[in-house]
Parts: sequence; structure tokens; C-alpha cells
Amino acid sequence: MDRQFGSPADGAGARPLCVADLRRAARARLAPEVWDFVSGGSGTESTLTANRAALDGVSVVPRALAGVERSDTAALLPGTPAALPLAVAPMAYQRLLHPEGELAAAAGARQARVPFVVSTISSTSLEEIAGVGADLWFQLYWLHDRGRVLDLIRRAEQVGCRALMVTVDVPVMGRRLRDLRNEFTLPPWIRSANLDPDGPSVAHERRPDESAVAVHTRTAFDPTLGWSDLEWIRERTRLPLVVKGILDPRDADRAVRLGAEAVVVSNHGGRQLDGAPASVTALPGVVEAVDGRGRVLMDSGIRSGTDILRAVALGADGVLIGRPVLWGLAAAGAEGVTQVLSILRTELEEALLLAGCADLADARTLRSFVSGTRG
Repeated sequence: MDRQFGSPADGAGARPLCVADLRRAARARLAPEVWDFVSGGSGTESTLTANRAALDGVSVVPRALAGVERSDTAALLPGTPAALPLAVAPMAYQRLLHPEGELAAAAGARQARVPFVVSTISSTSLEEIAGVGADLWFQLYWLHDRGRVLDLIRRAEQVGCRALMVTVDVPVMGRRLRDLRNEFTLPPWIRSANLDPDGPSVAHERRPDESAVAVHTRTAFDPTLGWSDLEWIRERTRLPLVVKGILDPRDADRAVRLGAEAVVVSNHGGRQLDGAPASVTALPGVVEAVDGRGRVLMDSGIRSGTDILRAVALGADGVLIGRPVLWGLAAAGAEGVTQVLSILRTELEEALLLAGCADLADARTLRSFVSGTRG
């Protein structure tokens, strides 16, 4: 890898006014293969593209003469009151983006008063991230070794995580062609701090036409995760259980019947099954299936406060934000993450006012049109 980060001036300019400004700054700073690792999807990237197109196809009908002077963006997420209906999504190896990695991103989330979800394959240990003082959730992948799974759950409990998020859509890592072409490999100073704390792993070994990160997940993750395993997890923790990676309403119904407090409608940002529906397209069916028995969150493609309003109007209790946080992190560390979350809050406050809504409860009463169909 010729370079990891550009100079601090790379991509610098006026104060960012939208997350796209931070995206441009991040791209200017990052090595091309790191940018591809963050930005790419699986296969032909059709689902990656569909996420954004589908959100743009959602129209929200504002209410007139609402007499609203100020809007309140506060939300109650699983185990956590938050200033926004938003949590920072679990994302791997954040030190690829900035030397402080997850520590800086968690600091930005703490400043914004939203939960930060720690990935199983973070590049900073769970315990170090907990020291930042943010409200944490822990994201769990199903591993071959159940002893290690239980150890991760106990560590999450011990550091005070507010919820346990189990990602269920990665039996194997999707075939991400950008990473294969780049023969993407972790640099020696990046490690999977929760799984390989003592040194190098197969993720550091370059292989022809392969992603070393994908090889690492094949080695560590158990693809046979099933409902009985999710039940096993539910029985071993009192933390609120969030199931991430749900698109089929039947799976959402089964998850809440098993004891999940929330589900996340997600196609993994277009990085798993290429050809899966856009998350926002699947959202209304999942909301109907859950029917108020648990919270419904959504991720994949959220880029603005208007997008958050769209999701809430379609029934979501909140969203997860992924790539925009990484853009802010790459552009300016903790300050960049704070900027992203501040922009989203400002945009959501304005969107609520323009829609005639005093708060999120009002937003859930709005009518919407999804790709020409009235909602």
C-alpha cells in the first residue's frame, strides 16, 4: 500500500455543509484500495446502487398549518435514550481510515449523544473503546468457537454495553470485486483487536485474486448460524437483543417472537447478496410484521436528515449510519464524525419543521409515496 492517509490539507476546504462534502474530503485523503474497501459492494453492486435510488424514490407528504415552532429529534433506542433516532453502525477496522480509528468515532458519537456500535472485528479493543465514555452497543458475529462467542458477550456486559446486536446476514462475506482486484490486505499495524489481539492473522497475508479480509472471515465465522443459535444467545444475556440483517417479514416476526427487542432492516450496505432488495423497499413489510412488538431500525444508504425522515415516515424507529461516519473519520477524525452527526441533526430538525412535525411521533403519521405508490 503506497499510502494510507493523505496530508491533513488533502480535500480541505470550507466548512462542510452536507455529508457529501466530507465524502469528497475522505476520498482525497485515502489510498485507492482503502476507499474501495469502504465504498464497494458485492457483485455488480446493483443492491448498493438500489439503496440510494430507492430512498430517492420515497416522497413524504408534509402537513400544512401545523403551528410548529421547534422540532425535537430525541428518540428511545434499544437500551438507550438518544438525541437522534440514530446509532453509528458497526464497521470493521476503522483505523484504516484514521490513526485513532474507533476511539475517534466513538468520541464523535458521544459528543452527538447517539449510540456507537462496536464491531466484533474492530481495530481497537472493546475495552479501549469503552474508555471513551460513549453509549455502546456490541455487534456480534457467530464464530466457530462458542466459547469465544460467550466470552465476547461477557466482555460486552462487563464494559457496560447497552445492547447486543447480532448480525445474521454474513454466513460468508459477499464477493466484493473491488477488494479481489486489489488483493486487499490489512497493513501490519491494523489487527482484529477483539479476535486476534496478539498479532498477525490471515487478514495480513496477500493472496492472488483474493481479499485477505474475506479469507479471515471464512476462517473465523461459522456460516451455519440458525434460529437455535440465536435462541442460545438470547438465553445467555439480559442485554436487549438487536437482530441485524433482516429483509423478509417472516424473519422479523420470528426474531421478535424469539425475544429480540429490535430488528435492523439491512442488506449490509449492498455488500452481501447482490440483487437483494433495497432496505427501504423492505422496510414497510417488516414494520407490518413486527406490529409494535419491538423496534424496527433501518440502514443502507442513509445520507441525510431527509432520509431519516423518510425512514421514520415509513415506520422505522431509527436508522444506523455507516459510510458517512467513515467519511467524517477519514476527513477529520473525531471532529469529522461530530460534523457528520451535527449535519444530520440540523437536516432532520429542518425536515421535521418543513413537514409540519414537532417530533418523531408526528413524523410517523405522515403519508408517503414509495416509487409512485401511496403509503
